[in-house]
Amino acid sequence: MKDTDHPIALHRKRLLGLAYRMLGSIVDSEDVLQDAYLRFASADRSDVRSTEAFLTTMVTRLCLDRLKSARVRREVYVGPWLPEPVLDVDALSPETAVELADDLSFALMLTLERLSGAERAAFLLHDVFDTPFSEIAVTLGKSEAACRQLAARARKAVRKERPVEAAPNSEHQQLLASFLGACGSGDVSQLRMLLAEDAIVYADGGGVKTSAINPIYGADKSARFFIGLLRKSMARDAETDIAFEMINGVPGILLYLDGELDQSLSIDIRDGKIAAIYVVRNPEKLGAVAAKLDHRR
Repeated sequence: MKDTDHPIALHRKRLLGLAYRMLGSIVDSEDVLQDAYLRFASADRSDVRSTEAFLTTMVTRLCLDRLKSARVRREVYVGPWLPEPVLDVDALSPETAVELADDLSFALMLTLERLSGAERAAFLLHDVFDTPFSEIAVTLGKSEAACRQLAARARKAVRKERPVEAAPNSEHQQLLASFLGACGSGDVSQLRMLLAEDAIVYADGGGVKTSAINPIYGADKSARFFIGLLRKSMARDAETDIAFEMINGVPGILLYLDGELDQSLSIDIRDGKIAAIYVVRNPEKLGAVAAKLDHRR
């Protein structure tokens, strides 16, 4: 059997998309699919009626196992934890046209992170991957009624955190351009005007790169944080390049220092202003992005 004909490859988009939403990591998701590949090869499949359902169950359970150790690691994680940024959301989106099928926003990913593993799995399998509760019950080893309750609790949390309607890409691009212009001018008041009063900045350096240890709250503190970063960068006399890319499905920014990818930056918008800024500097989380860009060249 060719690798492209293997069931894992045939259902890769669905399985990788599920694993990424569960774990927030492309690297871990690829590891899960590799584990699933090996387990599938040695599994007794004589009673399997649906290979896709069988693989979905396997990947979900592998993700739940990983989440247990991931929660322990994140208790000692330095600074805010953010998911790995991804450039190609099409490779992670299910074919079914459900409401959240194409939503890989950092806001949603952080909401999922606050759910229990079982809540996350039940919600994703049903609301994003259109899996019937009868199959979810088998996957999680719970009753259908319990799985419905898990999904309902998760759905309530997601609706509370998600905006009613996402801002269009054109608004993202305009605000990002204005954000860069204000940072470039070094004008704190100009930058502050672009931010919602309760704006929040999450900066993930993972203890590897210098970054804010705690989230930064408020327009004034957030504006001063970014102006301060700019001044430090100028003091280093580093060559700075900026590229606009689609990050987790919305326009974002990749920042290069001396030719090396240093960080990704993306935003959430509310009422025409920047409500949240997500900065990923941890190089372990930028590896897949850098590899994707190298592959394009």
